[in-house]
Amino acid sequence: MDFMETYYIESLDHEGRGIARRDGKTIFIEGAVTGETVTASVYRKKPSYENANVQRILRESSQRVTPQCVNFGRCGGCSLQHLNAPAQVAAKQRVLEDNLRHIGKVTAGQMLSPIHGPTWGYRRRARMTARYVVKKGGSLIGFHEKKSSFVADMTSCEVLPAHISKLLPPLRELVGALSIRERMPQIEVACGDAADVLVFRVLEPPTDADKALLQAFAESHSVHVYLQSKGPETAQPLWPQEPADLYYTLPEFNVKMPFFPTEFTQVNHEVNRVLVHRALMLLAPQAGERVADMFCGIGNFSLPIARSGAQVTGIEGSASLVKRAAENAAYNGLSESVAYRVMNLFEINADAFSALGAFDRMLIDPPRDGAAELVKSLVAAPPRRIVYVSCNPSTLARDAAVLVHEQGYTLSAAGVVNMFPHTAHVESIAVFDR
Repeated sequence: MDFMETYYIESLDHEGRGIARRDGKTIFIEGAVTGETVTASVYRKKPSYENANVQRILRESSQRVTPQCVNFGRCGGCSLQHLNAPAQVAAKQRVLEDNLRHIGKVTAGQMLSPIHGPTWGYRRRARMTARYVVKKGGSLIGFHEKKSSFVADMTSCEVLPAHISKLLPPLRELVGALSIRERMPQIEVACGDAADVLVFRVLEPPTDADKALLQAFAESHSVHVYLQSKGPETAQPLWPQEPADLYYTLPEFNVKMPFFPTEFTQVNHEVNRVLVHRALMLLAPQAGERVADMFCGIGNFSLPIARSGAQVTGIEGSASLVKRAAENAAYNGLSESVAYRVMNLFEINADAFSALGAFDRMLIDPPRDGAAELVKSLVAAPPRRIVYVSCNPSTLARDAAVLVHEQGYTLSAAGVVNMFPHTAHVESIAVFDR
């Protein structure tokens, strides 16, 4: 630790840290809020910046609130609980605008109103670490501590659904009682509209006694317990023995989306419904048009698009997700309107894209790496409108630069989606026209 100095906080960075200046240096101060005057202790010095922690708040911002979770500050799951919800959204919008301007050299013609929803109990998907720690007197279940590989000593979590949060203490007791407690590193949570699944990652087979304890837990707490021995596809139900009826719904489009516990789905079902609505309003697919859903996953966007009467092609790199998407299309009576295929969109080129045929409109929903090769490939037959859903503003900005400066598109609109309240994670949506 270094000596403490006084700082005025000018703004927040993309990780939710306060930004101050001193002698031409940028100081990133954890726990500080825009407009505050604080004292802070520096713990890392670099030639162009320093990192520090707040020690005292001399002048408090009206945007500061008392964190609701007792684990805040220690648990690494949330970083913004000390900031009120509107200020969190405003900070994320500024991150999006800054990335578009500085990385992409573009400015949106319109900033869309932010998409937001419940701020607590929203997280329907989570991977929690399980670790048996003798010094702690048993097993710990939770997220990693802030900037650490240690597991936070948690007995509750405010961003998990309340009924899942209440399972943390009995889960600690359960794992501590298992013979393979030191060979069970992770518990994955998957909540659907009608069922909750806990997937226990097991590095060696549980004994019959272990299975009996897991079964008793499942019965007592009305959850489904799965065991995963290797990759995500190896997860299998332990109790009940039949697969869980795991799904979420998009009522506006009369779509029901079954999914496997370890398959990717959005963690915030309420915000996802609003996001799909916004994406479809912006995309504006018309009956008879040909529409592409790139990085389609299990069909979260392509099935609602198909309800418009458009002919949809969904493309995804994972064969298992494509299989699930096709099954979901059949389940919802949309097989004649949507076709899915496996393709590595990270390696696509102009020839491969042209071979797909011309599309009138396109939706892109890539992982954090973005869609660099895809946007470079839209040369021969570019869609006249693209809606880009992003989970990383820096790669969105990078791809926006290609679309605008090389492919002739205009960035018509952009806005943030607060999919992960109380975290610095910035989800966004953008519209490109030509």
